[in-house]
Amino acid sequence: MTESPRDRLPELSTEEKASLLSGADFWTTKPIERIGLPSIMLTDGPHGLRKQAEASDHLGLNDSVPATCFPPASGLGASFDPELAERVGVALGIESAIEDVAVILGPGINIKRSPLCGRNFEYVSEDPILSGEIGAGLVRGIQSRGVGASLKHFAANNQEDDRMRVSAEIDARTLREIYLRGFQRVVTDAQPWTVMCSYNRLNGVYASEHRWLLTDVLRDEWGFDGLVVSDWGAVQNRVAGVAAGLDLEMPSSGGHTDRQVVAAVESGALPIEALDTAAGRMLDLVGRAQQRPSVAGPLDVDAHHALAREAAGRSIVLLKNDPVNGAEPLLPLAPDASIAVIGEFARTPRFQGGGSSHINPTRVDTAWDALSAEAGDRAAFAAGFAFDPRTPVEEQARLRDEAAALAAGRDIAVVFLGLTDPEESEGFDREHIDLSPVQLALLDAVLAANPRTVVVLSNGSVVALPFADRVPAILEAWLLGQAGGSATVDVLLGTVNPSARLAETVPHRIEDTPAFGNFPGSFGRVQYGEGILVGYRWYDARRMDVAFPFGHGLSYTSFEYGSARVAELGDGNLRVVVPVTNTGARDGREVVQVYVSVDESAVERAPRELKAFASVEIAAGETREVELAVRAEDLAYWDIRVDRFVVEPGTYRVAVGASSRDIRSSAAIELAGEPILLPLSEDSSIAEVLAHPVAGPIVQARLAGTRGQMDEAMDAGVMGDEAIDKMMESFPIGRIAGFPGMGIDREQVAQLIALANAPQG
Repeated sequence: MTESPRDRLPELSTEEKASLLSGADFWTTKPIERIGLPSIMLTDGPHGLRKQAEASDHLGLNDSVPATCFPPASGLGASFDPELAERVGVALGIESAIEDVAVILGPGINIKRSPLCGRNFEYVSEDPILSGEIGAGLVRGIQSRGVGASLKHFAANNQEDDRMRVSAEIDARTLREIYLRGFQRVVTDAQPWTVMCSYNRLNGVYASEHRWLLTDVLRDEWGFDGLVVSDWGAVQNRVAGVAAGLDLEMPSSGGHTDRQVVAAVESGALPIEALDTAAGRMLDLVGRAQQRPSVAGPLDVDAHHALAREAAGRSIVLLKNDPVNGAEPLLPLAPDASIAVIGEFARTPRFQGGGSSHINPTRVDTAWDALSAEAGDRAAFAAGFAFDPRTPVEEQARLRDEAAALAAGRDIAVVFLGLTDPEESEGFDREHIDLSPVQLALLDAVLAANPRTVVVLSNGSVVALPFADRVPAILEAWLLGQAGGSATVDVLLGTVNPSARLAETVPHRIEDTPAFGNFPGSFGRVQYGEGILVGYRWYDARRMDVAFPFGHGLSYTSFEYGSARVAELGDGNLRVVVPVTNTGARDGREVVQVYVSVDESAVERAPRELKAFASVEIAAGETREVELAVRAEDLAYWDIRVDRFVVEPGTYRVAVGASSRDIRSSAAIELAGEPILLPLSEDSSIAEVLAHPVAGPIVQARLAGTRGQMDEAMDAGVMGDEAIDKMMESFPIGRIAGFPGMGIDREQVAQLIALANAPQG
C-alpha cells in the first residue's frame, strides 16, 4: 500500500507541524524536505486561473499567466444551469492542472444581499438554492480533474465596506435559511477540498476563530472532510483559529504565527491534538494534490474560448423585446438592417470585475469587431461617450451628438451602456445603482433620433433602468468573460436564442431594496434587519413593483405550460412534473422554475421561494415532460425553539413558472411534516395549549363550559365572542387562573401541565 503524507504525521516535530499551517509566500504552502513533502500552490479564480508569473500580490497588479476568462458568477448564475457550470469547472480544472496549481480559489457563493456590494460580480444570486446548485456544479467540474476547489467566503461576507472587521449581526433562522443554505448544498453535494473562511465577524466573532461555524456546523453537521483556509489576511488570532478549526493561514506570516502556535502548545494553551488535527488535514490536502494524474499541455486555447463563448451566450438575459409600431420586435436583428453601434463598451468591453479575480485572458472578443465582421458596411460605430469622468463636458457633448446623428441615419441603434471598473470592484461598495448621467444623456439623444433602439448592459450587479418603458429591447449582458463580445452578437443576430434568467431582482430604486437602511452598518456592525426577506422574497412580501423580477428572461420563441402534477416520494422529497411546449417557430431553451409556499404557516415566510429549477432544450413545436425534484430539506424552516430544520405539517402550494412573478401552473399537496410538541409551562399561551394533543381537548371543553362567564368577565357586549377568542389566544395559561369566572384554578393548571408533559404511550 502506498504511504500517504498523513502517515508521516507522528514523525513531525511540533515546529514542523506548525510550519504546515501557514504559507511559504503569497500562494504556496511550506514543504518539509526531510520527509519529502512538497509545497503546493493555491491561487485565485473563480472564473479563470490567475497564476502570477512574476512577483505575487493579491490585487492583480502584476501579470499572471494567460488563461481563459469565463463569465464571472453574475453571468454564469443567470444561466440557471448547473451542468453548464460543471463544464466550465472542468475547463478551470484543466487549466489549473496544466499550471500545476493544486487549489483554485472559488467558487464564491455569498448571497447578494444588496446590489451595492462591490463584489457581487463574483457571486451567483440572491437565492441560496440557485447559488448552491451553480456552486456545486463548478466544484464538481474543477475537482473532476484532480484540482481542489475552495468554496468561499464562509460566511456572511455580503459587503466590502469594512470587510476585514465588520460584524454581520444575523438571527439564527435567517443565517441558516439564507446565508448558510447554499454553502451546505455545495458541501454535502460536491465536497470541496477546501472552504475559505471570510474576513468579517459573525455575530461578534471573527469567522477565522468561529468554532461553531468552522467545526460544529461545517464539519460535525454537514460532514465536511476537507481543509479550512483563511482568506488572504483574514487571521486575527492564529492560536484561536487553530482551536476553532482554521487549518491553513494564507499568505505567509514570515513564521510569526507559527511560533505563536508552538508557544501555545508548549504552554498548554493549545492542545497538541488541535495542532495534530490541523496538520493532518494539511497533509491530506498535499496527498490529494499528489494523486492528480499528469496533464499534458499546452492549453487548447481555441476549445476553451469556444466554451467561454457558449457560456457567455447562455448568460445573457433578454429583459425586453417589444414590437415597434405594430411591427416585429427589434431582436433578433433583421439580416438586412443597417445598424448604428453606439457606446465605448462595444469597442472596449468590460468583461470581468476588478481585484483579486482579475484574469489575464488568452484573447478578448469585442462586440464591435464581431458585429462588423457579420454585418460589414451595414454597421457603423460611434463611441457616444468617454469612460474618463475627467473628459470635458464639450467633448462628451460632441461624442453624444455624433452618436445621435449616426443613429438617425440607420434602421436600428444598438447602445452599449454599463459600469466601469472604478464604479464596481472588490475592496469597496457602490454608492448607488445608477448609470452615469453621461450615458443616460446619450441614450436620451439616441432615442430622440431613432426610437428603434436596443440597449445592451455591461455590469456585474444590477443597475436602475429608468428608461425601461421607453426602450423597445434590452439585453442584460452582465460581465461575460473574454468571449462576451462575440456571444453578445450571437444573441443580437439570433445565432443564439437567449435563455438566461435574472438571478437577482432589478429594483426601481436603491430605496426599495431589502437592506436599505441596514447597509453597510456603522461602528463595526451591520444588522441584517430584513431577516429572511432577501431579494425577491422582500419585494413579493411587500407586493412591491420592480423593474424586472427574479427569474425573468425572454426568448425568441414562446413556451406554454400544461398542468403541473406533484407527488411526495417515500423519502419526503417531492416530484414535480409539468409539460412544456415550444409554441414558437424557433428551437429554444426554457428555464422551468418551481416555487413553494405554505398555507397558514406558523412562522413568517415569503409568499413563495425557489426550490427547484431546470434548464431544458425544447425544439419548435415539441412538448417535453419536465420533471423536477424538490428536496425535503429545502422545504424545512429553521425552528429556533428546537434549533434545527423542521418540515412544517400543512398544505404546500407548488407553483411552476417562468419567473417568480410569472406562474403558469400550480398544484397543492398535504405534507404530514414533523409536528413539534414542546413542553408546556405556566407561560404557554392558550393557543399553544389548545394545539397540544393532550391538554388541548381538556382546556377546550373547560372553556366551552364557562363561555357565559367569560363573556360577562370580558364584557362580550363590547368586544364580541370572536374578539375575545383572539385576545385569549395569546394569554398565558398560568395567569388565567387569576381571573374570576374562567373555570380553572392554579392547582388545575399545574395538573394540566404535568399531564401534558408526562411521557405518552
